[in-house]
Amino acid sequence: MSSTLVAPMWEPGRVSLPPRLSPDRDPGDNWAVAADGTRYWGAFGAAGLLAHDPARGILMQHRAAWSHHGGTWGIPGGARHHGEEALAAALRESAEEAGVPAGAVTPVAVHVLDRAVWTYTTVVARVDRAFEPVAADTESLDLAWVALDQVAGRELHPGFAASWPALRDALAHRPALVVDGANVVGSVPDGWWRDRAGAAQRLADRLSLLAGRGVAAGELGLPLDRWHPRITLVLEGAARGAHAGPGVRVLDAIGSGDDAVVARTRAYAADGWRPTVVTSDRGLRERVADVADVRGARWLLELLDA
Repeated sequence: MSSTLVAPMWEPGRVSLPPRLSPDRDPGDNWAVAADGTRYWGAFGAAGLLAHDPARGILMQHRAAWSHHGGTWGIPGGARHHGEEALAAALRESAEEAGVPAGAVTPVAVHVLDRAVWTYTTVVARVDRAFEPVAADTESLDLAWVALDQVAGRELHPGFAASWPALRDALAHRPALVVDGANVVGSVPDGWWRDRAGAAQRLADRLSLLAGRGVAAGELGLPLDRWHPRITLVLEGAARGAHAGPGVRVLDAIGSGDDAVVARTRAYAADGWRPTVVTSDRGLRERVADVADVRGARWLLELLDA
């Protein structure tokens, strides 16, 4: 569901009725109740996916008549399961309701609507592999790719309508981190010089964890709540050869690591990305300051330790 889902779950006079809830359903498929009696669907909160394909627009869901504000348009989503992270819930629900294939989208940012007893998390994602949506359950009357300038012209779910301006603005931002691996590893006197490859691999592993949980928007000077920037780790010399998980690209410099950082940063900027370079090397900072934000190694280490 694309935003606040408040009781009742169906509206009198509608032709269709909500499906019966299974007795063995996940405990998250239930109501969260506020002090004033307002009910929100999702005992552990809810999440939805704002999938953006630059060529086709936003994947939108025409909501079933029995749902609250039935007949309006929003994004696929629903209740989080017990112990389920919001990102996982958004991907699962969009697969169930709209047939979004695994691996077809990459999370970019997160927006959280907090109602104290309940939260709705919108996961903004970039479509990396084109697909056609499929209405796989009874929650959708229709699914469609809608151009950005045509979204507001639809009859929108009120919650989605309220958040759409901020979400649309966020689509213009494409953050990337370019990490000077030698400088970051060398900033911690933990014996890295005895095993440069091992130290580089530990940094790659920690960056993979950061890629999964994201970076607070304020750390990057961006709107919304959290972002999942594209991360490039540049390694040189004996440190080359590390591998990383999803969201992190390892760039083994053929020659100078500094030159590789500069080249990758300028390529990002030329392609419309907003790069942030992580290095405490003064000379390198000066070489990229005209096209990128620059943060010191300590800034990244604090994010990794958080």
